[in-house]
Amino acid sequence: MENNIFQSIFKVTHSGGSGSCFYLKSRDLFVTNYHVVEGYRTVAIHDNDRNPYLAHVVVVNPLLDIALLAAEGDFTALPEIPLADDETVSVGRKIYVAGYPYGMPFTITEGSVSAPRQLMEGQYYLQTDAAVNPGNSGGPMLNDRNEVVGVTVSKFTQADNMGFGIRVETLRKLLDSLGEVDRTQFQVQCGSCDELIAEEEEFCPSCGDKLPEGAFDEREESPLCGFVESAIREMGIDPVLARDGYDSWLFHKGSSEIRIFVYDGAYLFSTSPINLLPKKEVEPVLDYMLSEDFGPYKLGIEGRQIYIAYRIHLSDITDASEEEIRRNIVNLALKADEMDNMMVERFGCEFSEYSKADAR
Repeated sequence: MENNIFQSIFKVTHSGGSGSCFYLKSRDLFVTNYHVVEGYRTVAIHDNDRNPYLAHVVVVNPLLDIALLAAEGDFTALPEIPLADDETVSVGRKIYVAGYPYGMPFTITEGSVSAPRQLMEGQYYLQTDAAVNPGNSGGPMLNDRNEVVGVTVSKFTQADNMGFGIRVETLRKLLDSLGEVDRTQFQVQCGSCDELIAEEEEFCPSCGDKLPEGAFDEREESPLCGFVESAIREMGIDPVLARDGYDSWLFHKGSSEIRIFVYDGAYLFSTSPINLLPKKEVEPVLDYMLSEDFGPYKLGIEGRQIYIAYRIHLSDITDASEEEIRRNIVNLALKADEMDNMMVERFGCEFSEYSKADAR
């Protein structure tokens, strides 16, 4: 397998979770599953260097479980991942599943074709014994010629050594049915006549077929999500780019990685892994951490990793306190971005592996 094609495989994130997608260079669009982006019109996609880009959901076909995304950015340097010309995939042939399982960094698993045309829910799927996990959905299944033979789908209840992909012929038919895609609006494709529908309808205006329920629905964010994202917006960060799953946000403010999440359903944490302890002369750092008052923040160490953190009980976020809490969340990000440089210069600490090198 050629490593450079992996540059065209991205992670998809929003406030409901994460999945995978891949770049279709001939169309300047990204391909993923409908169920990966269901309920969203705008999501974030991340390359393997964790750079985020805003992506607009422009075409969805719920019946085929395919969605197309138009991303903001210049992707002309990305390599082409071609669709397989020969759509017949024989039993026993090697297959590679590429993506971001469980939202982890890029992963590729190898397996074999178990069944090239497995009929499930009225559609033929590619079945493989390669490991397929939540988060892989929307990523490509590749043959040994680096061609897409399927779009990974992990929405089915998985048994051991059993994964499924939407056959490439299904994707090809969808693409062939499209003209020039309008990159400015969300459209649902009718599963019967391929008509693209931009206005919310219960039935296809072209063929009269009933459209999938909820295809035009947009997910409503929770009050907590709105509160946290108001703080992120105040930092100058687009909250959509920061979303990393349900009640979870991950982004860089300057060089420091900022993590905001709900713990145990009761606490809101904002934390940053700012530095690594120096390998020698650790005592001055420890003395500084113990003698200084960092309130309302706390500094902690896990292994060599130094963290700065802020914790608040969800029940303490009230109308009277929310402005102060929002300010504390914003200031933690600013303080983390200042402290990581100071700790390197003053104590000889190392930058965290999570820090952004080009922003130090």
